[in-house]
Amino acid sequence: MPTAETLERFIALVERNEHDLACEQFYTEHSSMQENQAPPRVGRDKHVANERAVLARAKSMRSHCVRPLFVEGNLVVIRWIFDFVWRDGTAMHLEELAYQRWEGEKIAQETFFFDPAQKIPRHADTLAQPGDAA
Repeated sequence: MPTAETLERFIALVERNEHDLACEQFYTEHSSMQENQAPPRVGRDKHVANERAVLARAKSMRSHCVRPLFVEGNLVVIRWIFDFVWRDGTAMHLEELAYQRWEGEKIAQETFFFDPAQKIPRHADTLAQPGDAA
């Protein structure tokens, strides 16, 4: 079961857009990560590589944890909002729930739930800006 301090450190890394470091530091070696009903990626190294590939495609991004967190024993649910501006000039606004199973202070299993229609590229000018009403 993760401590409150561990969860705050994890969230802080993600909110600083250091998703790859969050994977390195907070996922077990053989952890699984799944988006909706897609086959899971298994292995921390694959998570890190995937996050670095996404970060490399982004011109800018904003990652935000919407509180409260929901914690019950070793299960954690976090609501995230991500705004991406891609290098090709398109943008994506993604809101998701991350359902995590922790083993001690590390994530062993994670499933993301989101509407896949959010992944349709949009012109970057259509993204809400920080401070806009949610």
